[in-house]
Amino acid sequence: MKFKIIYFLSLIFLAVSCKDNTEELKLEQVKEAKKKEVIFNNINKGWIFNIAPVEPTTQSKINGWMEWRSFLTEVNQKPKSSIGAFQKKASTLSKKVMDLTPTIPTEFNKPQVKARIAVVITKVKSMDLFIHLNQIPDDKVVKLVGEINMEIEYLQLQLEEIVKRSQIPKEDGEPDFTKMRDTTRAIPNTPIQK
Repeated sequence: MKFKIIYFLSLIFLAVSCKDNTEELKLEQVKEAKKKEVIFNNINKGWIFNIAPVEPTTQSKINGWMEWRSFLTEVNQKPKSSIGAFQKKASTLSKKVMDLTPTIPTEFNKPQVKARIAVVITKVKSMDLFIHLNQIPDDKVVKLVGEINMEIEYLQLQLEEIVKRSQIPKEDGEPDFTKMRDTTRAIPNTPIQK
């Protein structure tokens, strides 16, 4: 008889404790859903890329750079449905930005352009990393979106600068002077033996 009462009381206690756990679990899920909704809203508000158009002469020179055009197209398309859509977009941008360096047109294949692209790659990869964390730091993601905007603008300004400098006419004898300054063409400084 004692065992039946103890058994019955333990079943009641177990049922009550399980009921409390499910209610707590439901409350946790609701809190987590609200938190994710706030994070989504913050990222959705901050995901604004304002890519300024480049000058027509520069645009005509980079029209053949398909990877750049593809990257800008991806940047300008904003995901709308969920955090997962933003995560997919960040992954896609990360892949597209990696295609830029090996495909730079020869006119723009200069250290300053490579450095600007490297900074854009770093910022996009950082954004991709932060948006895939379990606890997404939405403030950092939004900050990185602004920094990516700025770095893309700096890259475009660098491209425009290269085009402007290439349009400056060369003076008479300037190519010869440039060749003379080239240290790889210098005559070795070895004494002549008699």
